[in-house]
Amino acid sequence: MTAPALLPLSGRRIPPLNLGPPSFPHHRATLRLSEKFILLLILSAFITLCFGAFFFLPDSSKHKRFDLGLEDVLIPHVDSGKGAKNSGVFLIHGPDEHRHREEEERLRNKIRADHEKALEEAKEKLKKSKEEIQAEIQTEKNKVVREKKMKENKSLPPVPLANLVGISGGDPEDNNVKKKREKIKEMMKHAWDNYRAYGWGHNELRPIARKGHSTNIFGSSQMGATIVDALDTLYIMGLHDEFRDGQNWIENNLDFSVNSEVSVFEVNIRFIGGLLSAYYLSGEEIFKTKAVQLAEKLLPAFNTPTGIPWAMVNLKSGVGRNWGWASAGSSILAEFGTLHMEFVHLSYLTGNLVYYNKVMHIRKLLQKMDRPNGLYPNYLNPRTGRWGQYHTSVGGLGDSFYEYLLKAWLMSDKTDHEARKMYDDAIEAIEKHLIKKSRGGLVFIGEWKNGHLEKKMGHLACFAGGMFALGADGSRKDKAGHYLELGAEIARTCHESYDRTALKLGPESFKFDGAVEAVAVRQAEKYYILRPEVIETYWYLWRFTHDPRYRQWGWEAALAIEKHCRVRGGFSGIKDVYSSTPTHDDVQQSFFLAETLKYLYLLFSNDDLLPLDHWVFNTEAHPLPVLHLANTTLSGNPAVR
Repeated sequence: MTAPALLPLSGRRIPPLNLGPPSFPHHRATLRLSEKFILLLILSAFITLCFGAFFFLPDSSKHKRFDLGLEDVLIPHVDSGKGAKNSGVFLIHGPDEHRHREEEERLRNKIRADHEKALEEAKEKLKKSKEEIQAEIQTEKNKVVREKKMKENKSLPPVPLANLVGISGGDPEDNNVKKKREKIKEMMKHAWDNYRAYGWGHNELRPIARKGHSTNIFGSSQMGATIVDALDTLYIMGLHDEFRDGQNWIENNLDFSVNSEVSVFEVNIRFIGGLLSAYYLSGEEIFKTKAVQLAEKLLPAFNTPTGIPWAMVNLKSGVGRNWGWASAGSSILAEFGTLHMEFVHLSYLTGNLVYYNKVMHIRKLLQKMDRPNGLYPNYLNPRTGRWGQYHTSVGGLGDSFYEYLLKAWLMSDKTDHEARKMYDDAIEAIEKHLIKKSRGGLVFIGEWKNGHLEKKMGHLACFAGGMFALGADGSRKDKAGHYLELGAEIARTCHESYDRTALKLGPESFKFDGAVEAVAVRQAEKYYILRPEVIETYWYLWRFTHDPRYRQWGWEAALAIEKHCRVRGGFSGIKDVYSSTPTHDDVQQSFFLAETLKYLYLLFSNDDLLPLDHWVFNTEAHPLPVLHLANTTLSGNPAVR
């Protein structure tokens, strides 16, 4: 749900490994040559190495030993006038010199024998046919691949899973509601089937061009982001054949040992979150294994002077860096603050507390820092531990940090009181400084920039209506009713931002200046990229109030998406929601399948499907179970207990 505002993606936020027959890309040019020539090159290198070792072995005649009766001692010799830099070593002969010479001769003879053996083996190899040599090369390659796969798929400790409630069902009794739910499922099938046909293995889909698509947040590799992101949506909709297709691709093709620089935040919420959710729903171990493999690749991002992770990390080298546009090389609050849910579950499932300790270190550091007006700035320098530009928002750059404070408390079965206190403190400051009411009576969340309030609200900030409703129970001073009403007011404002466009779809951001309310002013803010945040808020408020307006508003949005975003090859974003003749951006975002369609499906389902007292949704709408533990520092692994 959250990403840097300057990234036109989820806003919160390889060619597949071919295992049959396996091949190594870095050997492609060589394999075009004669295999015999390859062997000759290898043998030449080996022979050169042998002769090098033969001629450059240490010569005992250059080392003079002095026998003190206990051991041989090297005595340095310094040429007069030249100093220690040109020092040599002179020999005082000891009684063991003969023994050392014999050992040296034995080593020389061994090298000669090994050299002669290698030459004989080479002669035998060259007598074989081309087919025999190819078969031997293939056998060795298969062996390497098997060993690599065995290492990657090493078994994790068994973890006792609680009885998971509400992973299927939710069938509505009302036929009208049931038809709407089936329509959302059909939209999911359309999006998935076209991705399956035209973008399989790619991160996302260009539904008009009908080909794969990717962005820099996923690096340069085809990691199948849509597959991983969509798995749990497929599962809860009962699309099990499609789910198994995705599982097979992940098992056989998803490879994280690639030279690719990815967004730590994005791959955490989409990949680790998606894989963990698929594991909990299906019980298939491969998803847990892959989640842990990826998490290990992200850990080097935390190697900073403060422990605040870099925004990006190279999955192969472990080298990290921050976005070039971020304030003075800063990390972003919504990125390093949106790791807690997934990392706590990783520690729970593996018994390895390194993940838990990484995110708790971030929390402890933030607790020690001064906050202007009680607000968290969006930028923090990972080298100095100081805030960057004083810019605070509940939209892009900040949003999911606050969401994860609340959800850390919920996920801990409401035992993580530290997280709840941080959430309550932050929300009080936000309400005091950022939440205002327009002249027309619309409640909105502005952005604090350099000491003043900018009266602009982003689509991303619309998630906050659902967050306020979700956090109402347990709020301070018996203010549950107040926060539920605040969530409803935010939902109404965001609905107005949809209703005031030609297409009945909301813009990326909208202003509240003078006579302009809930309307985008700049052309660069008029696009809709299949975002979920408004529908997410409708769903939460439906769950807590069952007010029919939220289903009505959600259905309006679904019809608008169906009418204006659906194309023959899937669903596409729109460049201008105020134009009655829309232009498509030709991108089907992975979060459309992970979030937008999932929230719509849940909106028209009964509450017994993924009930909120048993499940907590990460910021990419991946449901993770509440951990019913008295102490969340303990792992689910019995050995750690």
